Formats: sequence, C-alpha cells, structure tokens
Amino acid sequence: MISKKMVQIGNSWGMVIPKAIIDGLRINPSIDKLEVYLQDNEIRIRKTEENK
Repeated sequence: MISKKMVQIGNSWGMVIPKAIIDGLRINPSIDKLEVYLQDNEIRIRKTEENK
C-alpha cells in the first residue's frame, strides 16, 4: 500500500501515480485510455476495453 496526498491542480484535485503502479498494471500513459469510477466507496482506475 502506498500513501499519497492530493494536490490542487487549478479548480481540481489530483495525485501522481507512482511508476511502479503504472508498470504493474501494464499501462502506457502515452496511448492507453483509462476508466475512472467509484465502487464501494473507492476510486477505481482501469484500462478501457479498447486497449486490450
């Protein structure tokens, strides 16, 4: 588990995703599209089906 703080980006909030997580999920940030959604009081991120 990695503990992260949110940072303000304009009127929004975000966080940096560590490279180890990107690599572990086999995400190519330059080309892959992601889905971000809420489920069971959690924020979940996954590659879209079109990437598979």
